[in-house]
Amino acid sequence: MRPEEHPRGGADALRREIEALGPWFHNMNLDGVWTAPEHFLGDYPAVKWRGFADAIPADLTGRSVLDIGCNGGFYAIEMKRRGAARVLGLDSDERYLAQARFAAQVTGQDIAFVQGSVYDVGSLGERFDIVLFMGVLYHLRHPLLALDLIRETVAGDLLVFQSMQRGASTVAPVAEDYDFFATAPFAEPGYPKLHFIEHRYSGDPTNWWVPNRACTEAMLRASGFAIVGHPEEEVYLCRCAEKPEPGAVYPAPPRAQEMPA
Repeated sequence: MRPEEHPRGGADALRREIEALGPWFHNMNLDGVWTAPEHFLGDYPAVKWRGFADAIPADLTGRSVLDIGCNGGFYAIEMKRRGAARVLGLDSDERYLAQARFAAQVTGQDIAFVQGSVYDVGSLGERFDIVLFMGVLYHLRHPLLALDLIRETVAGDLLVFQSMQRGASTVAPVAEDYDFFATAPFAEPGYPKLHFIEHRYSGDPTNWWVPNRACTEAMLRASGFAIVGHPEEEVYLCRCAEKPEPGAVYPAPPRAQEMPA
């Protein structure tokens, strides 16, 4: 459909609706009108999507999809276009949800959107064949908890994970254990590192933790995911696996009945 033929009243009316919902982070072409034409990353997230789209099944008929941190709905819409039977978008920001609902309506996709954070996934009460967790981890104060919750409550078959990464792109071999006085491994560029942002990064106060590549992969494994694909620099395809035994950092406190009198 050409913008001038749009039932909402043409390109100008559509553009006004898009601008009223802005600013947008997902730059999408909605019936010929771009939602964020001045986006600093250009055609984003489509430019990211093109790097791993072929790694996602082209036919999702009968499959269910959960998009955690769905933002303006780009990935949720792409999943529905591939025939997914049920797509649920989850985001904590009502402004993004309004954008996503609008984009889904304009593109004619039947997608459900609900407000909530990744820490709320257990309350959804269902598992999904495919879980998208794209561009969220580095915005979280408790990233490993988020991965644990996804693994324990909603991940069914496939996790599609993406995070901004900084630091070394190499992955150093890591031993199962080290002597207390062995400090050299921590200085290796490829040792798993999660960089803490106390204030802001790229002007964004919601950026908290940014992993290097080794840390991304280690966190996924530690949360019970097996990495089965790495189609794009920041994107990982994961299957649910046995969760490794947790390390005993401190002993658990005794139960009430075991407390000394």
